[in-house]
Amino acid sequence: MLKMSDATRHHKPAGAEKGDWLKKRLIPLLSLLLVIAITVGIFLFREKVAELGNYRYLGAFLISVTFNAAVILAAPVLPILSVIGAGLYQDTGLVGPIIVGLVGGVGAAIGEMTGYMLGYSGRGIVERVKLYNRLVERLRRWGALAIFILSIVPFFFDLVGIAAGVLRFPLWKFFILCWLGRTILYVGIVLAAAWGWETVLPYFS
Repeated sequence: MLKMSDATRHHKPAGAEKGDWLKKRLIPLLSLLLVIAITVGIFLFREKVAELGNYRYLGAFLISVTFNAAVILAAPVLPILSVIGAGLYQDTGLVGPIIVGLVGGVGAAIGEMTGYMLGYSGRGIVERVKLYNRLVERLRRWGALAIFILSIVPFFFDLVGIAAGVLRFPLWKFFILCWLGRTILYVGIVLAAAWGWETVLPYFS
């Protein structure tokens, strides 16, 4: 009787095993395939995406979401948003560029979720790469502060998102920190571009 009870205790129900497989294998694999599809799609249709700038604030939001969703690939988000903000500055003053920066920050936070998903789905692979290991250690040491500061840096934030996914950093917290940092960056850059455009324009008129 004792041996039978031990065997029963250590045997997982079929439903539990299926749930573990879905959580550990299928969902991460589907997340990885989704990230790859998004990145390839953005690369193939990047010129069409850039044309969204004609839609002003909505265009700025969609461009930010789309280009920030591209993992690793360099995407000209800030130059495009700067052009949109500079164009609006002529009609709206500072309000236009500020709104472009704000909606761009929200779009960036949404788009950067793909990097997080990639890290979450490819944990075993990423942990073998030294570059990621160093970044992971810094996130372990500084946590939310590191993510916020690095989100204000224009480059390589995809690596931060991947590392956050690897560490299973809370998704909602990562989103908020990314949104705050990216909003500061985008508003600052778009405003600077608008002021610069105002300064340079008289020399060409």
